[in-house]
Amino acid sequence: MIPSRRDFVQLSILAGGAVGLGLARRAQADKPGTAKASKPLKILVLGGTGLIGPPMVEYAIARGHEVTLFNRGKTNTHLFPDLEKLEGDRNDDLSALQAEVDAGRLWDAVIDNTASIPRWVTESTALLAEAADFYLYTSSISAYADTLTPSADETAPLGQISPEDEAEVLTTKDITGENYGPLKARCEEEARKAFSDRCCVVRPGLIIGPGDYSDRFTYWPVRIYKGGEVMAPGNPTDPVQFIDCRDLGEWYIRLVENGTTGDFNGVGPRSPMSIAGMLHGIRATVDNEISFTWVEADFLEQHEVQAWMHMTVWVPLVDEYAGFSTSSIDRALAAGLTFRPLADTSVATVEYWNSLPEERRAKPKAGCPPELEAQVLEAWHARNK
Repeated sequence: MIPSRRDFVQLSILAGGAVGLGLARRAQADKPGTAKASKPLKILVLGGTGLIGPPMVEYAIARGHEVTLFNRGKTNTHLFPDLEKLEGDRNDDLSALQAEVDAGRLWDAVIDNTASIPRWVTESTALLAEAADFYLYTSSISAYADTLTPSADETAPLGQISPEDEAEVLTTKDITGENYGPLKARCEEEARKAFSDRCCVVRPGLIIGPGDYSDRFTYWPVRIYKGGEVMAPGNPTDPVQFIDCRDLGEWYIRLVENGTTGDFNGVGPRSPMSIAGMLHGIRATVDNEISFTWVEADFLEQHEVQAWMHMTVWVPLVDEYAGFSTSSIDRALAAGLTFRPLADTSVATVEYWNSLPEERRAKPKAGCPPELEAQVLEAWHARNK
């Protein structure tokens, strides 16, 4: 079953808002011998303890920057015990930030990881526009009006909130598949309005790696590590895009250091990758008996195997999804985005998964249930006898 655009975006929202259980991290584990920045900066992170936050903060610390976190103090509270933490809620309590600004506090940069509601950006930027030199806002590929245009670059039109929905949407706390993209686009607008040419916007796609609590990418390395016959979806040449949370977080810090402004698609990998390339890349990290059986997209749909939800990362390259996973990253590459090998991401993801409690691992949030995979493979082989 091919997901509707609403289903696809809704899953992205749920996963984007999810966080890990707080796998213990070491500040320089991924970047031993990280060089210090030429100039130490004072960086305020709105969020900082979710998926991209920890590797971003770790890299900033390793580079010699002074980091302050502003968040609710409810997620992964054990992380970064030595950092300054301001506690509040962007929905209704900015008093801790207000007190710092009133006292004359200044930052070189603000990194906004958490806002999907325009009012949050409006209020935080109004407070910080004179207290910070630079604002980096985390948007989404979903901000585009048409998220499926082949090879879309950053000049593509953004989603718009319809005039009749304006008042309700801008005060909503309920983020849905219909309003998520336009809300993200409006958040971008609010950030630019306040910071003008001091603003950077990054539009990530599927964010993966250690700490990802959505299990969207995790399904594949975990399934492949188990071995045996693995059901693979659709056409092996169908494209996929994703980015390791560590690559994204570390790039953010380099963007801040360089004062890089403008809009960027934050996806990868560097070269176009197919679903077959991804699966075989993961396969190369294990030593067990594995075979891939490629099952046509129509057959999967007939047997209620859903693209993106059961067969994660993948959507069939049909007319409606002709541009899926083909966003241009030329601007991002020119601005210094780099990628670690898929093997690194795969191994780290499995290590993270194995660190979770057994009861959590017993209930994955995405991927094809073993019994459904077995049933569809049996039916596929019977049809092709």
